[in-house]
Amino acid sequence: MNQQRIEDYALIGDLQTAALVGRNGSIDWLCLPRFDSAACFAALLGGEENGHWRVAPAGAGVCTRRGYLGDSLVLETVWETRTGTVRVIDFMPQRERAPDIVRIIEGVSGSVDMTATLRLRFDYGSVVPWVRRSDGHRVAVAGPDSVWLRSQPPVKTWGQHFSTCSSFTVGPGESVAFVLTWHPSHEPRPTRVDPFDALAHSLEDWETWAARCRYRGQHRAAVVRSLITLKALTYGPTGGIVAALTTSLPEVLGGVRNWDYRYCWLRDSTLVLGALVSVGYLEEAAAWRDWLLRAVAGDPADLQIMYGLGGERRLPESELPWLRGHADSAPVRTGNGAVDQLQLDVYGEVMDSLDVARTAGLTPKPHAWNIQLSLLGFLESKWREPDEGLWEVRGPRRHFVHSKVMAWVAADRAVRALEEDPTLRGDVRRWRAMRDEVHREVCERGYDPERNTFTQSYGSAELDAATLLIPRVGFLPPDDPRVIGTVDAVRAELGQDGLLRRYSTAGPAVDGLPGEEGTFLVCSFWLADALHLTGRAAEAEELFEQLLALRNDVGLLAEEYDPVARRQLGNYPQAFSHIGLVVTALTLAGVAAGKEPDTTALETGGREGPGDGGRNGPGDDSTGAGTAG
Repeated sequence: MNQQRIEDYALIGDLQTAALVGRNGSIDWLCLPRFDSAACFAALLGGEENGHWRVAPAGAGVCTRRGYLGDSLVLETVWETRTGTVRVIDFMPQRERAPDIVRIIEGVSGSVDMTATLRLRFDYGSVVPWVRRSDGHRVAVAGPDSVWLRSQPPVKTWGQHFSTCSSFTVGPGESVAFVLTWHPSHEPRPTRVDPFDALAHSLEDWETWAARCRYRGQHRAAVVRSLITLKALTYGPTGGIVAALTTSLPEVLGGVRNWDYRYCWLRDSTLVLGALVSVGYLEEAAAWRDWLLRAVAGDPADLQIMYGLGGERRLPESELPWLRGHADSAPVRTGNGAVDQLQLDVYGEVMDSLDVARTAGLTPKPHAWNIQLSLLGFLESKWREPDEGLWEVRGPRRHFVHSKVMAWVAADRAVRALEEDPTLRGDVRRWRAMRDEVHREVCERGYDPERNTFTQSYGSAELDAATLLIPRVGFLPPDDPRVIGTVDAVRAELGQDGLLRRYSTAGPAVDGLPGEEGTFLVCSFWLADALHLTGRAAEAEELFEQLLALRNDVGLLAEEYDPVARRQLGNYPQAFSHIGLVVTALTLAGVAAGKEPDTTALETGGREGPGDGGRNGPGDDSTGAGTAG
């Protein structure tokens, strides 16, 4: 059984897929060739028999220390052993065509005996490939998948227990490099990658990209690391950003709240765009905006809450019974049935995102406004209906307050656009009337005057952390007593050890699922934002520091945190959590709150890096980058 905790993993990736590397030197999760492809290493959700690749000193356990090299996604893992010190450098070069994983082992001092065990299991750990030798390579083939393994220089390699094993010794200044390359099995062998040239290029590309970040505040290191993580979760060919790298990491250990997050959620769109624009990554913001426009194009009645990496709509949910789940948390799921839910908030999030793109000065797309009018026209006829809400509850539909607030946002952004640009087509009086009606209803039916708080849904006594967004989206000003009361009530009723749950799972099943869940990290960031906006800057800063301390040793966050067990929970690394970190850092610097930027925290002109530096690096390699609307 896999004994690694969620936070024991570090991330490496190539902007089309990514892998998780444990403290013990084992890669336990990797989907090839895309984020949403079937995994060839699935030990994360089962055991070593489901696929992994470990490189470590013979007989060693976890590493002595590890970290990323500078502002990059190149991971260095160091072991100090009885006979000497060795380091392993892991990364995925930004690909031209075929995905590669490079693992370079370097002797630092003394003499260290190393072992490597590669156990490939295609189709989420269920298919054992046929392995043969070819021109100095080990070649594994099963159905559509083929993987080539080579070392430089060659090392002793043999097959054992349906695995490929290697052993070698490194001394000071000596190095051995492994390169693992995937390609479709019907195609010829892919072009070889020089591991040492690839390392130099990867470091240069990531450092150049990170240097473009305009934020210069006291939390710069944390912000840059979160931005690198968000870039690593971006599917370069389309600009889509996956919610997380993984599927089915549990929200409670041993529970059933296990979902596939390897898709792109519209709920993230506004915060992603705002964060990218604010710190100077306009090309990435444009690519995400363009992905959004392609995904939502069509009949507005068919708008989904999530899409595939290229905007795919069919994401059927199924279970993988041969995987016992991380920490015995079953079932393991692929696909996501929530794709079929009605969530009215997404219309507001799309309208808000495109408003952010417009006000940021991204080059307009001629069809963007027509899409927005179509979405708003549909929402006008639907906003009074109940829905499943932001949190994708699998219980009965309700009139969620957050959904109604976002319907107000949709109308408000249309009014704002028409008032600022009279040449746009549209009936400003119509949308202004809709905006006023939604606002009036929410304040009458979604607010509890006795408790001085907005509730989760009309007529409900339950609270919801999503109502903390009310001042951020402009529904009410931060100094409104109802906003302050909501912040205080949510903090008191949903707080745990200073952090915040998204809603209560006690009592009647709000979400139709058994069991509890951890504190929700992005909601805790929202609380810090709300505290700052309502004039409690010191408390906001204190909470932000508490949240920063929850990151693992390489700066990564999952979806949730268990304050009792003191461990991370949920899919990982979580884009929503890292977006929350960036936005809160900006809010504390007075940037996201709409104030004049503090030039000590934010440069007025971002550095223009060379994009991909002539290679498919972590610069702007997505279609449509640099054009926006």
